[in-house]
Amino acid sequence: MGAPAQAVADAKAYLRIDGTDEDALLATLAGAAIGLCERFTGLTLLSAARTDMVAACSPEWQRLPATPVSAIASVASLDPLGVASVLPVEAYAIDIDAAGDGWVRLTGPIAASRLQVGYTAGIAADWPSLAEPLRQGVIRLVAHLYAHRDAVDDAGPPAAVTALWRPYRRMRLA
Repeated sequence: MGAPAQAVADAKAYLRIDGTDEDALLATLAGAAIGLCERFTGLTLLSAARTDMVAACSPEWQRLPATPVSAIASVASLDPLGVASVLPVEAYAIDIDAAGDGWVRLTGPIAASRLQVGYTAGIAADWPSLAEPLRQGVIRLVAHLYAHRDAVDDAGPPAAVTALWRPYRRMRLA
C-alpha cells in the first residue's frame, strides 16, 4: 500500500515545498516512514483489508500478524500447491481480544499446514482520522529522510519522532 495523498501533502506543507517535482520521492519516503512507525509501535496505522497466512495447528490459537483487528472475514485452508479452499464455519473458531489482536484456531483436524485468513486491521479509517502524534511523527520522519538523503554524517532520526510514537507502542513477548 502506498502512502496516502494527504500524508504527502502534509509533508510538503511541513517542508514548504511547492509544485509536484518531489511528489514521487515524498510518497516513497512517506511510505517508508509509515512502515517504520508501524514496526516501532506494533500497530497497523490505516485500516485495510488484509490476507495473511498462519499455521494450521489444531487446536492451538494462532495470532494474526496485524493489529488492531476490527473484523475477520474468511478462513481458508491451503493445500501443498497453495490452492485455497474456504473452510466451513464449524471447522474453525475466531476471536478478537480486548487488545485488538485477532485469533484463529481449527476446531478439528484438516489436511493442511497453513490457513489463509482474510481480515481488516488498522487504527484509523484514513490519514486525517489518525492520532495527531502518529501523523506528526511520520511527517517529521519524512522531513528528516528528505533533508538527509545520501548524507554520510546523518546521526539518525530526531528524538521527537520516537517521543511522539512511544505512547502508542505495543510490546509483545514472542
